[in-house]
Order: sequence, then C-alpha cells, then structure tokens
Amino acid sequence: MARIEAEVGKPKGGFMKWIDDRFPFTSTMKYHATEYYASKNFNFWYVFGVLAMVVLVIQLVTGIFLTMNYKPSADEAFASVEYIMRDVEWGWLIRYMHSTGASFFFIVVYLHMFRAMLYGSYKKPRELIWIIGMLIFFVLMAEAFAGYLLPWGQMSYWGAQVIISLFGAIPGIGDAIVEFIRGDYSISDITLNRFFALHVIALPLALIGLVFVHIVALHEVGSNNPDGIEIKEHKGPDGVPLDGVAFHPYHTSKDLVAIIIFLMVFSSVVFFAPEMGGYFLEHANFEPANLRATPEHIAPVWYFTPFYAILRAVPDKLWGFILFGLSVLLPAALPWLDRSRVKSIRYRGWMYRTALALFVVSFLGLGWLGTQPADGAYVIAARIFSVVYFAFFLLMPYYTAVDKTRPVPDRVVYHG
Repeated sequence: MARIEAEVGKPKGGFMKWIDDRFPFTSTMKYHATEYYASKNFNFWYVFGVLAMVVLVIQLVTGIFLTMNYKPSADEAFASVEYIMRDVEWGWLIRYMHSTGASFFFIVVYLHMFRAMLYGSYKKPRELIWIIGMLIFFVLMAEAFAGYLLPWGQMSYWGAQVIISLFGAIPGIGDAIVEFIRGDYSISDITLNRFFALHVIALPLALIGLVFVHIVALHEVGSNNPDGIEIKEHKGPDGVPLDGVAFHPYHTSKDLVAIIIFLMVFSSVVFFAPEMGGYFLEHANFEPANLRATPEHIAPVWYFTPFYAILRAVPDKLWGFILFGLSVLLPAALPWLDRSRVKSIRYRGWMYRTALALFVVSFLGLGWLGTQPADGAYVIAARIFSVVYFAFFLLMPYYTAVDKTRPVPDRVVYHG
C-alpha cells in the first residue's frame, strides 16, 4: 500500500512534462511529425524539399564562419578571401562548402520545383504553398546575387555591373534605381557593403521566415502525392487517412537515406571538383576585380544563365529586361494557367507531357547558351529556346484544357 501511494504521489511525465508545461513541444511534434500523415506512395522526387533544408543549414553555418575573417571592403575583400583559403585553418574547406552549397541549393530547388510541375503540387488547394515557394526562390536568387559580388573578383565585379545596369532600361526611373542599388555612381566600396549587409542579415532572415511559413502552410493542407489524390478524403474510423502514414518515423527514415547519399555526393564535389570546371567557381574570379580590364566573356553563375540567355536573345535592351523579368515571374502564375482536371502527370495526356519535356529541354538549352558568347548561332538558338520557354506558360490555358486525361483512381496507387 505504501508503494502504491508513493507511485501516486510521484510526478508524471518528468522532464518532458516540465517542457510541455512551458512550451508546446509534444503537441508541435505530433502536428508536424508523428501525427502528420503523408501519402504512403511518396517516391524519390519528394526528398528534394528536405535536401533544400539541409543545404540551407550548411549555407548558414559556413556563412557564419566565413564572416569571421571576411573584410567587406573593396580594398581588402579579395585578399580576405585568399587569406581564408590559404591561412585560416580549414578555411579552404569552409569556403568550398559554401560555394558548392550555393550551386547545390539551386540544383535541389530546381528539382523540387520540377516535381511540383510533374504532379501538379501547385493546384488547388496548394496555390498559396506554391506562391510562398516562389517567394523563397526570388529571395534565394537575390541572396545568391548579393553573395556573388562579395569575393570581389573579376567576374563578381563585372557580372554585377551587367546585371545592375539592366534596371537602367526602365523608362524614366531606371537610372535612379541603378544609382540606388549601387549607392554610388559606379560599383564601389559602398555597393560591396550594401550587398554584404543584405547577404548576411536581411535576406537570410527573410529566407528563414519564408521557409517556416512554407512548411506551416504545407502541413495545414497536407502534402500532395504522385497520384494527385487528397488522402484526407478517405479516412478510417479513427480519423487517420487510409492511404497515409505518419511522417515520422516512416518518411523521415527514408529522408535520412537520401540525406546520407546527398552528403556523399556533396562531399565528393567539395573535395575533388569544387570549381566544377568553372561552372561553380569561375576561373576569372580567382583574379582581383580590375575596373580597367573587362573579361573577354561576362556570364553569371550557371543557375542564372537560363534567364541571362533570354535577356541576351533580345536585341532591344528594354524588351530584353522585360522578358528577363517575365521568365522569372511567370512560373508563379502556374496555379491559374493550368486548367487541367487532373494534377499528376500519370493521368495527363500527351499534350502536357510533350509541353513539359520541351520546357525542360529549353531550360537546359538556355542554361548552356547563357555560358556561351552572344553571337551567331548561339543567339539564334537562344531565341528559339526562349520562344519554347514562354510558349509553355502562355499556351498552357489552352493545351491543358483540351488535353485528354485518364481516369484518376479513388485511392492512391502504391508502386512497391
């Protein structure tokens, strides 16, 4: 009897109860992990969102260590990067992880966006998730561009010179916008300091906030799946979706395998090919910025080159700037451009499949052409691919509405 009384008087829950009384840890874990039910038929396309989170952490951590030795000054920036590479213990590894991480960030984000286009993850009720995701993409582009100037190498300086000068094409206010961005009449020490502040403080905070909102919005409506079926419409007596499994531990265990494989590939690039033949780190950027010597061929990093190729394909500067902006903004309109009755490509007809294939070819082609000189056959090819790129979006309301689709099953189909 004394033992029973002792057990009754003993506080239940221990440390976790103490935490839950002060912070909703257990309920948060249930809502977002252990009792968040996702479709059982996820495939490998669904790991790139998690991998984007992994790369974000890598970029934040390595960026913090780089700022400890970097000097945001036009006179010292390039030398400080060389100091990090040559004299700081493990500095070369941190710098290569950060530069390689930038490219891998865009690789996984582009694949993540492509998965949404495969399975219609931007369609109702996930329009807001897609819009938030596009805002993340815009901020990521701004973050990458701001960071691109910081090494103060030849390509950093002249690449920024070209991109910033584009805003001068805006009638009436263009020159004022360019001067506002630069903070001076030319790219100078002031510009470098502005971009440094944006790169290490303002844009990372915006990125983290948007990622948080993106995840919250996703968990509110639930994840899409390769069949494009809403699993919440088929629940058992206990209220659990019949075709769903708890995100943790079932999907997290699969994600862990993907993370390990990803880190193996990432490490291989960092240690054996961090420059990736000049695509991840341009050879011209190993020379300090020279305001009196223009590089023979100015091109941005590979993840900007598809949009850069569209810009150069148009002879008129204003229209080039307009199409450049539209090429970045148009994907945000996908939820309203796509009129198909089904979501997943599994049940779409030949028209959408063909259009998506041509879009991928045009995007990759433009990406390569953006690294080549802007003359001759390269310009002609860029114009052809640009037409295909824009046709995918502008003609989408038509071909998705008339495309013959296959019947969608009532329940998800699991391909073991």
